[in-house]
Amino acid sequence: MRRRATSSVSHGSRAPLSTTHGKTEGTTNDRASGGSGVSRPLVIGVAGGSGSGKSTVVRQMLDRAPAVSVSLLRHDWYYCDHAELPLEERARINYDHPDSLETSLLVAHLKELIAGKAVEVPQYDFSTHRRLAETMRVDPAPVIIVDGILVLAEPELRELCDIRAYVETDADVRFIRRLLRDTRERERTLESVIAQYGETVRPMHLEFVEPSKRHAHVIIPFGAENTVAIEMLAAQLNERVRRAPEDRENA
Repeated sequence: MRRRATSSVSHGSRAPLSTTHGKTEGTTNDRASGGSGVSRPLVIGVAGGSGSGKSTVVRQMLDRAPAVSVSLLRHDWYYCDHAELPLEERARINYDHPDSLETSLLVAHLKELIAGKAVEVPQYDFSTHRRLAETMRVDPAPVIIVDGILVLAEPELRELCDIRAYVETDADVRFIRRLLRDTRERERTLESVIAQYGETVRPMHLEFVEPSKRHAHVIIPFGAENTVAIEMLAAQLNERVRRAPEDRENA
């Protein structure tokens, strides 16, 4: 497999920080560190329906925490590759069902990043419904953000998240955003987007995505317009940077 490497997937040109965690018993960070006192990265999972504004929320959160180095993993990079199927059949796959995603690979990559190791993540072509031959290098960082519609619906994935956020946006707004995105960026026809929404997107949202918000620590209504919730999440990132020098001294 050919590989296309990047230096990192992070916000701006910030240098990674090495941090440690306090001795609060029973936290995910302590379990991951094996009691060594050295903190694992802070992992934030961001879920919500298709078109809810997850990517915008993440971007605005990072804009409010410019000193934080971040690794980003997107669940939709991990769609299964059905190379054995013709394009017409690949287009009919239910891409909103959990089985359409290779979540086990995402979980493995997330664990590698948590352990401080770089990973080569798959890249997906939404116009051909195929994985690309190239991969992208993602380097470890003090903060890891995982986003996707089903991030909180997958038990093993959400258990790795220290902060779980669910972006909640009205269904009509989500549909319009998806329609514009898929026709402009993914070379889809208007008819195919509408058909897919009725056949799979809406039913899967009601069956898997919407119920997963009960696992969220933070629900963000109105998406990117909810600056209060975004600033609360950004404060967590900035606190990680503020604590870094003290944590290094105590390591």
